Amino acid sequence: MLTRLKAKSEGKLAKQICKVVLDHFEKQYSKELGDAWNTVREILTSPSCWQYAVLLNRFNYAFELEKDLHLKGYHTLFQGSLPNYPKSMKCYLSRTPGRIPSERHQIGNLKKYYLLNAASLLPVLALELRDGEKVLDLCAAPGGKSIALLQCACPGYLHCNEYDSLRLRWLRQTLESFIPPPLINVINVSELDGRKMGDAQPEMFDKVLVDAPCSNDRSWLFSSDSQKASCRISQRRNLPLLQIELLSSAIKALRPGGLLVYSTCTLSKAENQDVISEILNSHSNIMPMDIKGIARTCSHDFTFAPTGQECGLLVIPDKGKAWGPMYVAKLKKSWSTGKW
Repeated sequence: MLTRLKAKSEGKLAKQICKVVLDHFEKQYSKELGDAWNTVREILTSPSCWQYAVLLNRFNYAFELEKDLHLKGYHTLFQGSLPNYPKSMKCYLSRTPGRIPSERHQIGNLKKYYLLNAASLLPVLALELRDGEKVLDLCAAPGGKSIALLQCACPGYLHCNEYDSLRLRWLRQTLESFIPPPLINVINVSELDGRKMGDAQPEMFDKVLVDAPCSNDRSWLFSSDSQKASCRISQRRNLPLLQIELLSSAIKALRPGGLLVYSTCTLSKAENQDVISEILNSHSNIMPMDIKGIARTCSHDFTFAPTGQECGLLVIPDKGKAWGPMYVAKLKKSWSTGKW
């Protein structure tokens, strides 16, 4: 099956690196990452080195594909090393670059697998979803993390929100492609400004995922228009404020005792650690949750850079482990508004 699906990827990988963006990254990340930036830069600028994980859809089990993945030397993510890893989630990784093609969207047919950056599953797993819980995916498009959440458990209610109308259509199509009709009934899709969700649905959710709009280093590096790239460098300074506002809204939407996970796909300290530090300093009812254990048990598959935070992890692309960038922070809302 994999042989039939073999992608002719060389043409797709012939992308132009935007020098304006690379120069900007060079200045910022050589300071923030030190010597590690040399390897990260080498991976980010070489799409032929990129790896793709295969997340199987438990609602349309692909036995033949799974068998082929085993034969091709793929292994399962975490290989049983992560405590509380949901048995229903099956994600396969290869140590070598390359990808199989995505399946086409066909109305009425569920897709068998979803291709993704394996590091994007870490925010999902950090949320520790349980059956019956009320969950909010605040910035849900294109839908990969919502799909992954539903591989972990069956929530009592899943609210997928996306403010951008084009991305919203993408989100709806993704959900239709992977989720059977009975489960679709517990999913609500909305087009609300995420900064207003907390006021609209205060203390409604047991778990909230904020996969925030961010610089998205991988795609930004291959911007085709230098002028637009320069404009985005200027706009990048405004992202932390938006991210803080989204998190503040998410905190309002979270019930006391509930868990919140924040994630981005950028290496930027300003959009990662600094945002979380600001939230912890300004919200007395929020406490950091130690997730260093994930780094200890997942170092076989991922390379982590120091963040200086017990509640924050940063996956950086590395040779043979070309996953990330992915920042993940885990927070909990206290039952009291007083200081801990």
